[in-house]
Amino acid sequence: MTATTTRRIPVAILGATGAVGQTFVRLLDGHPWFEVTAVAASERSAGKRYRDAAHWLSGEMPDRVASLTVAACDPAAVDAPVVFSALDSDVAESVEASFARAGRMVLSNARNYRMDADVPLLIPEVNPEHVGLLPIQRTARGWTGAIVTNSNCSTMVVALALAPLHRAFGVRQLFVTTLQALSGAGYPGVPSLDIVGNIIPFIGGGEEEKIETESLKILGTFERGAITPAPMRVSAQVTRVGVEHGHTVCMSVKFETPPSPDDAIAAIRAWKGEVSSLGLPSAPAVPVAVTMERDRPQPRRDVNAGGGMTVVVGRVRPDPVLDLRLVAMGHNTIRGAAGASILNAELLVARGIIAR
Repeated sequence: MTATTTRRIPVAILGATGAVGQTFVRLLDGHPWFEVTAVAASERSAGKRYRDAAHWLSGEMPDRVASLTVAACDPAAVDAPVVFSALDSDVAESVEASFARAGRMVLSNARNYRMDADVPLLIPEVNPEHVGLLPIQRTARGWTGAIVTNSNCSTMVVALALAPLHRAFGVRQLFVTTLQALSGAGYPGVPSLDIVGNIIPFIGGGEEEKIETESLKILGTFERGAITPAPMRVSAQVTRVGVEHGHTVCMSVKFETPPSPDDAIAAIRAWKGEVSSLGLPSAPAVPVAVTMERDRPQPRRDVNAGGGMTVVVGRVRPDPVLDLRLVAMGHNTIRGAAGASILNAELLVARGIIAR
């Protein structure tokens, strides 16, 4: 399907003035399947032109979206069948439910619904079969729409890096430490005097718990109408570092069948994901890439791999306590946020769940 052969699907962005909302605007500009026809934000922005409401952070604001009037985050004020939500978790729960109740397909970045038993926590390359939860969700909640979530931004890097290894060798234990970029804190984010020349060994919002629980759901199996979590234990520590974009994760892993580093690298390189044949516009040709350079991955050099949608893995080597250790890095606001939601929506179109 292309923009020249069929009308693009109208979409709305909730929380459109924030950092992740702006990333949605940039990534959807010229998208072959979707067209941004509505933007919505808080009461202080509603009624303004988008160009006047948004403190634009990067590149040029698309002219057509700049001229849109910002609506309230209310289904009655937003006329689009597909809704991308960049709302903060303190308001997302009620607002997203109101849109799903009104028949909209909601692609959420917020944490509120991720671990609900009837809500897909989706990475198309990893667990596309989890969309089977949507009929169950609609029946249980009486919704004509639905909610699909993507993971926490660090979980996204962890789950993608582990997916080919878990499939081939069975991950059983994981110790992970993150080095998370400043853009993950939104705008204006972390005060400069807190982060310059410093590392902050705590990030609020249950970041460690998200990695420890969401990974199990994503890598779990869809059986008899429910998700069976992956049989692994995860211990996570998170830090904030002075990097603009790109979350790095350092992992030590124990497997059911321990691989050599060469076997692990071969498994990652052979893995293309579950949807490589669908032609999804935002899907990278290589979802997980391996670098053999001993000082990679680096956010400055690797964060835009695959248009920001590829996770880069390096330093795959034996671990003296568990079986294997490695470093992975991915773009937190693209692969870990807006780009992930857009890819989820593309999968729903390809599966016929969102009407073309």
